[in-house]
Amino acid sequence: MATFSQLPSGKWRAQVRRGGIYRAASFPTKREAREWAAIIESQARHIAVSGFAPVPRDATLADLIDLYIEALPREPQRTKRATLAMLRREIGSGKLSALSALTLRDFIEKRAAAGAGGVTISADLSFLSSVLSWGRHARRLDIPEDLARDARRSLKHRGLETRSQEREREPTTSELNLLYAHWKANPRQIIDMPTLCKFALATGMRQSEICSLLVEDVDRKEKTVVIRDRKDPRAKIGNNQTVPLLPDAWKIVAKAIKGRTEGRIFDARAASVSTSFTRACDDLGISDLHFHDLRHKATAEFFRMGLDIPRVALLTGHKTWGMLRRYTAIKPSDVHEMIARRAAS
Repeated sequence: MATFSQLPSGKWRAQVRRGGIYRAASFPTKREAREWAAIIESQARHIAVSGFAPVPRDATLADLIDLYIEALPREPQRTKRATLAMLRREIGSGKLSALSALTLRDFIEKRAAAGAGGVTISADLSFLSSVLSWGRHARRLDIPEDLARDARRSLKHRGLETRSQEREREPTTSELNLLYAHWKANPRQIIDMPTLCKFALATGMRQSEICSLLVEDVDRKEKTVVIRDRKDPRAKIGNNQTVPLLPDAWKIVAKAIKGRTEGRIFDARAASVSTSFTRACDDLGISDLHFHDLRHKATAEFFRMGLDIPRVALLTGHKTWGMLRRYTAIKPSDVHEMIARRAAS
């Protein structure tokens, strides 16, 4: 119930006590005090019935995104940061209380018209779902958190494929030789791309992992290296893994760290490596080949060597066979060759 009292200054003080909630504020006029008290009482009733606070009338989705980012324990990764910025730009100006299935319908159609595929739009909605869920449970706002989830489910009914296509592309020996020769013949080539590619093929590491390896994390005796903050669907930050360096990989690392005690093993940025690889493929007319395909080839080679799933997973960092399987490209002939080698030995 609201009570009002006039202060010596002439202002009016309003106090609201309802359902365990207490709020107080001062206003120049009694009318403003009554209007404010009515809003607070309405909110209190809403909380008493639903357990959640009503969304502030002037709050926008952009406001909620900003609060969400501020509450994150650490700076969001590049993809998440870029997606949240896009959501803020595209639909953030709308009132949070007016966010509806129609808002997301229009958003999906606009994204699709701009060329975004189902996988990308699904990821956009997944990030939005995280924001809405946080707003409901962390801020206790009466937000329909299922809006984004329902919108994701609608994508298949729109004919949008939400599962990324599994790639089977591996670089051939001739393609790799062409690339190596191309970089070697280029006097302006600064990054040692042949070495980085050979290291990727020997380890199965991602380009970002390769470019972030530290000399301090190499165990020269055990021939291992620590991959820090390795990609993980649940918790990348702090997911440090010690992995063995097989003979070909160790040969490259031993040469790179000789006489050194600190710093990055390879003097290259991941973005620059990606650009250099793509540009070389374009120059040589090699189609549909990415640096990440070296990881595919390396993983398949580990299996062809006869390593079992746990040992391959240790090298690649995959948590489950389901995650690892998409990187394998074992052919029937590979099985026959493995049996023949074992029989010969």
